[in-house]
Parts: sequence; C-alpha cells; structure tokens
Amino acid sequence: MIQIDEKKQVILVVGETGTHEVPLYSDEAFRIVSDLYLKIGWTQKYTYTFSWMGRPVIQLPDDMLRLQEVIYRLKPDVIVETGVAHGGSLIFYGSLCKAMGKGRVIGIDIEIRPHNRRAIEEHEMSGLIELFEGSSTDPKIVSAVKASVGDAATVLVLLDSNHTYAHVMDELEAYHEFVTPGSYIVSTDGVMRDVKDTPRGQPEWATDNPANAAEDFVKDKPNFVIEQPAWLFNESTLSQNVTHWPSAWIKREA
Repeated sequence: MIQIDEKKQVILVVGETGTHEVPLYSDEAFRIVSDLYLKIGWTQKYTYTFSWMGRPVIQLPDDMLRLQEVIYRLKPDVIVETGVAHGGSLIFYGSLCKAMGKGRVIGIDIEIRPHNRRAIEEHEMSGLIELFEGSSTDPKIVSAVKASVGDAATVLVLLDSNHTYAHVMDELEAYHEFVTPGSYIVSTDGVMRDVKDTPRGQPEWATDNPANAAEDFVKDKPNFVIEQPAWLFNESTLSQNVTHWPSAWIKREA
C-alpha cells in the first residue's frame, strides 16, 4: 500500500517488512508513482486515446518518442512490424522515413480489416508501406517478408501482434535473422506481467508475456543482448524509462 502526503511531501510505503517513508520529490517516488500510473493507465485504456497523422496508434507516447530517436539514429532501410491493427504505428514509421529521406515499412497482420487497409492505402504515407496479410509466423509469410527485405543494409524489427509467450518466441526465432548488427528486434508490451493483477489483467501473464520470451530468447543467442537504448539527452537524475516495453529491446551485436 502507498499513501501520498503532499503536505509532508512524503510517500508512505507499507509492505510485509513494515512501513517506510520516501521523499515525494525523489527518483524513488517517481518510480513508485510511475508504476501505479502504468497500472491505472492500462486499466483505463489510456493508450487507446492517441493517433498519429489521423490513424489510431495504441502505444504509450513515452515509448514512441524513445523509439523515434532510435529510428533517427539507425536510419534503417527497412522497418518490419508484426501487428497492424489500425495502422497508426506504420504511419508513424513511414512519416519518420519520409522526414529522414530514407527507409520503408513492412506491416504484417493475420487479418487486416478492410476499413483499416483502405485507410492505410489512402494515407499520404502509403507509398512507403507494404502490407502482408497472414500469420506472422507462417513460413510463407516469413519467406515473403524476407524476399521484400532483400539485402537491406539496416533492418529494425518490432513485434506487436499476439503477445503470448509462445507466439513471441516463434516470432523471435522467425525474424531475428532479419536484424542487422547494431539494430534491434523489439518485443513490445512486456508490461503485461506488471499489470497481471489489474482488472483487465490475467494471473497467467506473470510468465505468459513478451518480456519473459525476450529474456529466455537471448539465453542461447550469444550475439543478441537485451539492451535499453541510451537516452541521448538527460538533464534529470532519472535513469529508467516509463514504459510498456520492459526487457523489449534485443540488440544484435554481431
């Protein structure tokens, strides 16, 4: 249990080992409040309130802003994303590619609903986006995407489809070889394990989630490591992201 006392400027944290005070205006207090914010935001579907250039994008803005910095630094030739939904993320990547004057986007989904496909294909960014409909782990789809990627020098992959442990592990196995040295395959939405005890959560998410899949994946992949991209600007005393993507950033080192 936590109790915020603005007058005394402390947070009282009550746990199994007793009660201790945390200064309200401190890094530890920011972490405590941020963790609660993520849980409440998940339950209230806060991420279902955003759009990018007219298309819904179901992502935490913190993650999108940090992702754009990685994309700008890498300047990938191809960005591959599993999971299309409304297409907002694809439009986001496409707009960054257009602004940089480099790159294109591949989106994969088991079902691209007609109205979403139409909206993507009619969007200003459509010329930079290629869609594949089918299971992201279907060998035929993987082969078709591989052919499209070709010999691109820099490839970034984001996994944002079915978030079960088993499916994400299958996607990691299928797509990690697409990733070029210095780039990433990103296993999104590991926050599931942190919101397992919320009204919209499920107890099995404690282990059945993308973060656990990523952590297990790298155990037998010596050239891949979980590494949160460094902040390029930081005048705060903070060092940890507010994120829906814990243990998500899997970097290929060689």
